[in-house]
Amino acid sequence: MDECAGSPERLTSPEDCVERILAHAGGELRIAAPLGLGKPVPLLNALYRRAEREPALKLTLFTALSLTRPDAGTGLQARFLGPFLERHFGAHHEDPAWALAERGRRLPANVRVHEFYMQSGALLRSPRAQRDYVSLNYTHVARDLARQGINVIVQLVAVREGADGPRISLSSNPDVTLDLLERIETEGRPRPLRVAVAHPDLPFMGGSAEVPAGTFDLLLEPAGPRQRLFALPREPVDDVEHAIGLHASALVADGGTVQIGIGALSDALVAALLLRHRHNPAYRASLAALDASGGTHTLAASVGGLEPLRRGLYGASEMVMDGFMHLRRAGVLTREVFDDIAIERALAAGVIGRELDAGAAERLHAHGALPARIDAVELARLQRFGMLPREARLRDGEVVLPDGTRVPADLDDASARAALGRAMHGRRLADGRYLRGAFFLGSDDFYAWLRGLEGAERDGLEMTRVSDVNQLYGGRERLDALQRRGARFFNTCMMATLLGAAVSDALEDGHVVSGVGGQYDFVAMAQALPDGRAALLLRATRASGGALRSNILWNYGHTTIPRHLRDLLVTEYGVADLRGKTDEECILATLAVADARFLDALVADAVRAGKLARDFRIPDAWRANTPQRLAAALANGRRRGLFPAFPLGSDFTPVEQRLLPALAWLRAHGAGPRGRLGLLLRALLPGRVDADAAAALERMQLAEPRGLSARLQRHLLLLALRQAARADARGQGG
Repeated sequence: MDECAGSPERLTSPEDCVERILAHAGGELRIAAPLGLGKPVPLLNALYRRAEREPALKLTLFTALSLTRPDAGTGLQARFLGPFLERHFGAHHEDPAWALAERGRRLPANVRVHEFYMQSGALLRSPRAQRDYVSLNYTHVARDLARQGINVIVQLVAVREGADGPRISLSSNPDVTLDLLERIETEGRPRPLRVAVAHPDLPFMGGSAEVPAGTFDLLLEPAGPRQRLFALPREPVDDVEHAIGLHASALVADGGTVQIGIGALSDALVAALLLRHRHNPAYRASLAALDASGGTHTLAASVGGLEPLRRGLYGASEMVMDGFMHLRRAGVLTREVFDDIAIERALAAGVIGRELDAGAAERLHAHGALPARIDAVELARLQRFGMLPREARLRDGEVVLPDGTRVPADLDDASARAALGRAMHGRRLADGRYLRGAFFLGSDDFYAWLRGLEGAERDGLEMTRVSDVNQLYGGRERLDALQRRGARFFNTCMMATLLGAAVSDALEDGHVVSGVGGQYDFVAMAQALPDGRAALLLRATRASGGALRSNILWNYGHTTIPRHLRDLLVTEYGVADLRGKTDEECILATLAVADARFLDALVADAVRAGKLARDFRIPDAWRANTPQRLAAALANGRRRGLFPAFPLGSDFTPVEQRLLPALAWLRAHGAGPRGRLGLLLRALLPGRVDADAAAALERMQLAEPRGLSARLQRHLLLLALRQAARADARGQGG
């Protein structure tokens, strides 16, 4: 990336910024904007509205993950979501206007939006969005975007005032921006207008995320009320998700590396890792109850572990979210990596630890991690990584320490190595990283944590380009492999086949649910790393159209992860280790973690295809893969509070948390005409209104309902509250 001199022109008026952008681009705007949080939505909305008013103006937007608030809906859903959304997102929130227009099928003909990753399910029914979707691995976005004639780049940034003007951090999204700017320059393409939009609440991330102020041409610092940072509401975690988290957590090796996605399954994994580390006996007992066949325990012995994570984990994840904050606070995310291959080799071999002793210099020299002589370059290296004080100086062939001690620079001499060891004794390695990510997105609590990081805590979390996180290529493959030793990459999928393929981003008719994102990158990297493993997390079943369906299928007409990259598949019923297995072995391992209600049909498909023997019989143990056994296995832990609905905190009030399972019960039991009729009949039965129910009615503005519709909603809600309470008392989590 070019090191631009000077500072950007500073503006306070969004209208003036729009005019400057239009003056630069002429009649055709080709804008690149980051995914997720890094999009300056109000500025982009202003440009979009301009294009709406002026059909002659062509606007093409290249971006991803255009985040919109959930639709409040109607009826009880609106009564619940309306007040919550207003409280959570604030009065000044703007959704991306183009995303709403796409959803409503009213995007103007002069506007095109190309996204490589969509908000999950949001644009399934948008023909324009489906046609203009670009399927890309995350690491290839900058390469292909550089060829699109981009003439404007806009990005939300964090700003601090320095002695020479503004300091600018790409903060949440150095992911594609750094690679894109570098690619445009090296390919000699026209320099786009670069517009930074400051947000005072965006955490200022240093290191790779901080760029020269002159990288940008314009810095917009809007006056007046500002939109809050988009904070994802934290989702509840149910029994199925907790079970998947427990199984997955046993695959993590102490002293290894983790990549984790987002959502309830990821929260469940983090919660299980915290339970494993903090309350190990309870963790082991819960997993033993869940893992009746012992399959997960067998894999834990060879792939992961069950012990507390005392050596710590290193995070290398395209996305940084709340879970990493909780792992860091709990003392789990503590393994630091160093951008020095000799030091990493020494750490991996156990030659040294984070704390250095008097024998460290001798061992490092024998291991090839110290040269024959300390020159200026080597002294700077030793100082950077904390092995010698910053104040040490080279003088007359010796290293002079701040206290006057002299260490001979010739390390081929044993006495010099001993003197260096004494100087290193008690020192701690410095300039390490406990977490690297390409973009972040999470809750308000998470953003506050990032803003509050200081010193080594702040420096140890590096936001950087996606090409540094999601792949091994780029000239530092050996160092990356050492740093990412014991890597466990966790992602989610929608469906899986018995032959090991996974479906994560689209349906078999081609409709895109989300996007490939970085999933393929991590699956492929797990295959390339000597001890890396990729685990796909999957609920074994789903409710669809009032019917229960298996998420494990014989075959499917779309694939995100091909079967030749099959690795680990985790459901609530266990872990299937598919790597290197024959087709028959793969089918058997996957059937063992499928829901029992679908086993006969799945086996019949496999037998019909000639992949299972005709005399195959389903083992009795597989017949126990039922929700009832799952609930029973987790019941004791639930009674002890080990599996809460919101293990990583909640954005909902206590009353709202009681309402959530009741509303979920209504959705599950009100599907289809017969289901709705049955609910109406049951809702007419009288029910007692206790203090909890009264508080729920008050929150939903149904304490004194007016009109037939409101009275009916009150009856339905009381029924749902009773049913949810009974389910909770039975230990089924609603």
